Formats: sequence, structure tokens, C-alpha cells
Amino acid sequence: MLHPFDPKASLLAKHAQHVVLIHFPIALYLTATFLDSLSRIFKKLSAFDAVRWNFLCAAIASLPAAGTGILAWRWALAGQAFKGILRLHFLFALAAILGMWATVWVRYARKVRHEEDGHVSILVFEWCVCLLLAVAGHLGGFLSGVNGAP
Repeated sequence: MLHPFDPKASLLAKHAQHVVLIHFPIALYLTATFLDSLSRIFKKLSAFDAVRWNFLCAAIASLPAAGTGILAWRWALAGQAFKGILRLHFLFALAAILGMWATVWVRYARKVRHEEDGHVSILVFEWCVCLLLAVAGHLGGFLSGVNGAP
């Protein structure tokens, strides 16, 4: 039986790194979207720099999370066929990562052109990426056995 505080079991499990790393981009992106929504509701433009940095950190953190996801597929799932929930998880996660980087790019381009971040379309896009993250995470829970048998 594994002890919950055994560092060897935690660090060397075949999928442990992905399970740990994936929480950072999700939390950063959701927090940035929430702060962006609040700053637009309460018209506090001072939060936009913090929001921009959160989006950038989320996009950067998504890269090691994706890399460890591929390793988890190869090791923990023994490279099983790329179909069903595994394929859906991959596609939703890929779409979410591309959405994160698109958010960073759009916000940077608007800042360079000195345009205001007031467009509601950016906020709608951010919430769509949040939805992609939620679905990818939900499917990942099934793959890891948290939401049911893999």
C-alpha cells in the first residue's frame, strides 16, 4: 500500500508529474478570466496588467503540462490506442492550449496598437477557453481513474 506522503511514490509515479503540473495553467487562466470579468464589471482598468501576466504565465505553464501529458500517455497508459476518451482529452487540451496562446497574442497585439481592452468579444473568447479547459480536465479525470475506471 502506498503512503500518501511518500516522496518516492509521488515523484516517480508514471503520471504524477502531469497530474501536478496541469493545475497551474488551469488555475492561472481561470483566475485571469475571472479578474478580467470583474475589472470590466467594476471598470477598474488597473487589473489589466495583472490579467495579462496571468494569461502569459498560464500559456507558458501549459507547455510542460502538455509534455508530461504525452509522457503519461506513453508510460502510464502504455501508449494505448489513440481513441475514445484519450483522443477527446488530447483534442480538447490542444484546443485549450492554442486558445491560451491566442489570448496572449491578441492581448499583446492590442497593447502594441494602444487599443483598449474593452471589447466584449475578447471576454467571450476567454470564457470559451475556460470551457475547453473544463472539458479537457473532466476527460483527464476519467483517464486517471479519479472520475471512474480508466
